[in-house]
Amino acid sequence: MMASANNTCRRLHAVLGGSWLLFQLYIILSPQPPMLQRPLHLGFVLAVFLLARRQNTTTPSSSRGFVDGLLVTGVAAVMGYYLLSWQRLSERMEAVDPILLGDLLFGVLLVGIALECVRRTVGWSLLGVILAFLCFGFLGRLIPGWTSFAWVPELIKFSGFSLGDAVENFTMTPNGLLGVTTMTSMTFVFYFVVFGAAYAFVGGGQLFIDLGLRLSGRQRGGAAKAAVISSSFMGSISGSAVANVATTGVFTIPLMRRAGYQPAMAGGVEAIASTGGQLMPPIMGVAAFVMAELLQEPYGTIALAGIIPALAFYWSLLMVVDLHARRTNVQPAPAETDGEAETIRGRLYLLTPLAVLLAALFSGLTANLCAVMATAACLVIALFQRSHSRQDWLEALLKTTRQAAEVAIPIAAIGLIIEVSVQSSLVLKFSVHLVELSGGTVIGALVWIVLGCIIMGMGLPTVAAYIIGATLFVPALLDMGLSKLPAHFFVMYYCVLSMVTPPVALASYTAAGLAEAPVTKTCFSALRLSLVGFIIPFTFVFNPAILGQGTAGMITLSALCLFAGTTVWSVAIEGYLFSRTLPLLLRWLIGLAAIAILFLPLLARQL
Repeated sequence: MMASANNTCRRLHAVLGGSWLLFQLYIILSPQPPMLQRPLHLGFVLAVFLLARRQNTTTPSSSRGFVDGLLVTGVAAVMGYYLLSWQRLSERMEAVDPILLGDLLFGVLLVGIALECVRRTVGWSLLGVILAFLCFGFLGRLIPGWTSFAWVPELIKFSGFSLGDAVENFTMTPNGLLGVTTMTSMTFVFYFVVFGAAYAFVGGGQLFIDLGLRLSGRQRGGAAKAAVISSSFMGSISGSAVANVATTGVFTIPLMRRAGYQPAMAGGVEAIASTGGQLMPPIMGVAAFVMAELLQEPYGTIALAGIIPALAFYWSLLMVVDLHARRTNVQPAPAETDGEAETIRGRLYLLTPLAVLLAALFSGLTANLCAVMATAACLVIALFQRSHSRQDWLEALLKTTRQAAEVAIPIAAIGLIIEVSVQSSLVLKFSVHLVELSGGTVIGALVWIVLGCIIMGMGLPTVAAYIIGATLFVPALLDMGLSKLPAHFFVMYYCVLSMVTPPVALASYTAAGLAEAPVTKTCFSALRLSLVGFIIPFTFVFNPAILGQGTAGMITLSALCLFAGTTVWSVAIEGYLFSRTLPLLLRWLIGLAAIAILFLPLLARQL
C-alpha cells in the first residue's frame, strides 16, 4: 500500500515537474502578467515539494497521507483560482475595490499551505520568525489603544491590519507571497538551480574534484585543498550551499578522512568551502543577479566587484588548511586518487556549458536565458555521452525539481516578512534605531548588522537571507554614508557565512552527516575556518577599491594588502608558523598586525 502511494506520488511529481520546466521555458519566450505567472510558479513549487516529500516518507501513515493529499488538492485549487481570477486581480485598485469571499478563502489557504511547507523544509527557525512578524502585523488590531501605551517602544508601534488587508497585501497584489522574493525565485533561482543540477548530471562536479586533486592532491593536506578548489568552482554554480556540500562532499569528505583528517575537520572544510562558493564569481549562487536587480546595475559590474574579495577569501582558506596540515602532520591525498592528466584532458569538453554561460552573460543577454542556454549545452553533452538510461533521466528530473522547490519555498515565504516590514515602516524605523543603538558610529552599526545577518540567515538559503538583509540593513548603512555597492556586499557576505554559523548552520549539518561526525564539533570547525572571511567585508566597506571602485593604482595596492593581510590573519587563526605552534599572546599580536596591513591603503589614501 505504501509503495503504491509512493509510486503514484512519483508519477505525479514527474508530470508536474515536467510541466513546471515547460512553464518556465514558456514565460521566458512569452512573459505573462505578474498576477498569473507568479502564482503559477508558486503553485508548482508547493505541489512538487509536497509530492517529493511524500516519496521520501519512510513511516507509513494513513493520516499523514490524507493530510498530504489535502494539501496538494488545496494547491491545485489555489492555482485554479488564480487562473480564473488573474485578470481581475491585475486590474483591480488596491485598497479601493472590494475583497471577495473567494479572495479571503483562497488567500488564507495559500498562506497556510506555504507556512506548512516552510515548516517541513526549514523547520521552526524560519517559521517562528514569520509567525512573529505576522503577529506584529495583526497585534495592533487586537489591542485597542495600542499606540497610546507609553511603554511600547517606538520601533514596534504599528496600528496593524485586518484580515482583509493582510490577504490583499499578501496574495492579491505583486507583493507578499507574490512579491519580489517569488519573482526572484521565478526569474533567477529556478534556472540556475536547474543548470547546477544538469551540470552535475553530466559530470561537471566530478571534473572539478579531479582538477582540484590534480592541482593540489600531492601537496601536504592535498585532500582538503582539493575540496576547497573543487567546492569553490561548484559552489559558484550551485544555488544552494547545502546542495553543493551534498554534491562534492560525497567524494571529498571520505577522501579527507582517508588522508588523516578528523571527521569534524573534514566536514568543516567542506562546509565552509561549499558555502564560500556563493561569494565566487561568475554566478555567486545567484545572489549576484539579485543584487544587480536591486541596484539596477549591470550584472558584469557585480561580478567584477566580487572577484578580489572572493579570491582573497579562498586564498586565506587554503592558507589555513595548509598550516593545519603542517601542524597536525596530515599527509597528501592517497596517490590512487590523483586525476590522470589524460583522463582530465579527455573531459575538458565539460567546461563548454560554463563557457556558454559566461559568453552569454557578458554579451548582455538576460540571466535566465543564459542559464537556459548553458543547461541546453549540458543536455547536448548528456545525449552524446550515451551512458544515461531512461531511469537516469527520470531521476535527474525528480531530483532537480525537488531541489528547486526546496530552495524556492523559504525564498517565497520571506515575502511575508518584507511586506509586514514595508507596511509598518519597520525598515525606516529600524534604520533610525540602529544608528542610535550603535552610538552613531559606523563600526558599531556594522557589528550589529553582522549579528542581524547571522541571526536572520539561520536556516535560510543564501538568496533568501540576502533579500531580508538588503531590506532591513542596507538602508541603515546608506543613512550612515556608505555607498550602495559596499553596503550590499557587506550584507551578502555575512548572510552567506550564516550557513556555517551555529546554532543553525545548514551547510555544517549536511557535512556532519556525510563525515559521520558530531554536529556541534563540525559546526565549530567550520566556524573557526570561516573566521578568515569574517574580516574581509570590513575592508571593502571602508575601502571600496577592493571592489574595483577607484584608480588602477589604488585597486592594485588594496588587493596586495588584502592578500597579505589575510595571509597573516590565517597564521593568527591557525596559530602555527615555521614548524612551531605559536603562543596565544603572539597570535593576538599577529592578528593585530594583519588588521593593520588590511587597512594600510586607507592610510595611503589619506597621505
